[in-house]
Amino acid sequence: MSFYRIQITNQTKYSMQTIKNSFFTENRLWLYTIVSVTFLILLSCKNENNENPPQNVETENEQLVGIITESMDFQMPDTITSGWNTFRYKNASPQTHFFLVDKYPEGKTSEDAEKLVAPVFDNAMKLIMEGKSEEGFAEFAKLPEWFSEVVFMGGSGLVSPGEIAETTIHLEPGKYIIECYVKMSNGVFHTSMGMTKDLVVANTDSGMTEPEADINIVLSSTEGIVLNDSISGGEQVFSVHFKDQIVHENFVGHDINLVKLEENADLNELETWMNWADPKGLIEPAPKNIKFIGGVNDHPAGSTGYFKVNLQPGRYALISEVPNASGKNMLKTFEIAE
Repeated sequence: MSFYRIQITNQTKYSMQTIKNSFFTENRLWLYTIVSVTFLILLSCKNENNENPPQNVETENEQLVGIITESMDFQMPDTITSGWNTFRYKNASPQTHFFLVDKYPEGKTSEDAEKLVAPVFDNAMKLIMEGKSEEGFAEFAKLPEWFSEVVFMGGSGLVSPGEIAETTIHLEPGKYIIECYVKMSNGVFHTSMGMTKDLVVANTDSGMTEPEADINIVLSSTEGIVLNDSISGGEQVFSVHFKDQIVHENFVGHDINLVKLEENADLNELETWMNWADPKGLIEPAPKNIKFIGGVNDHPAGSTGYFKVNLQPGRYALISEVPNASGKNMLKTFEIAE
């Protein structure tokens, strides 16, 4: 992440007890950085070409970046404009997905990921799945130091099969990675199934101005989801301002996911599922009677993302991908009347 830097040397050694203590107490920040970025490591990156022209799509006076997932893929342009961009993400697959934009360190390529990162990830996760957590997390000490510089720049919230989510974020020119780390039913992350893609953000500005929001959310570790605006039905634009961004117990930051709650939806089941670190969390199949319809993925502190949705009558929830979301005031329900 951009906020943290890890120092790892080949001489660093960990006793079983030291690893256990650092995992639960003193070095949680260090482990957060390491575990968070492992989602990025199996990047089947393709050669990037900065000379490609931006490929944004203009539709009805809107400039949109279209993304389609049909299996474990991101069908989208290789190059887009910089500045504000609206991404329209269609999940045409049978699994739940999201897209997350990651900023890689300058000069690092897919070759670095394949040679220096992927073997560490494979070995560590194999040990963890075997119940050897201490040995598994010790493997992450072999990750290259530059992985601490990866920054999560936003993206969509979770999107159920057949749904379309629209998210607007701001990106500076540079090279990025698109990923999804929801898990298969066998626990394999979607990143390992091919859900990564290179993205070049060109110097050409989109010309798009920052959206005007109908509903404003402030998200922080101390106050949770702060929502002072009333929510009406119909097409609504939500802004999500990240007042801060911290390390949670599952080693990732907070985000916002909008959920349509069907009859008999279980909020406790939803809350448990939103913690990827739980063996049953963020894994297919998603909870029954739950429909994910977008939101805004992890952003750096001080930044703002937007999402647009057409709210039909019914019951909804806003929830962050963190453990104990309700206890952190990061789970809120609301209803749209007939």
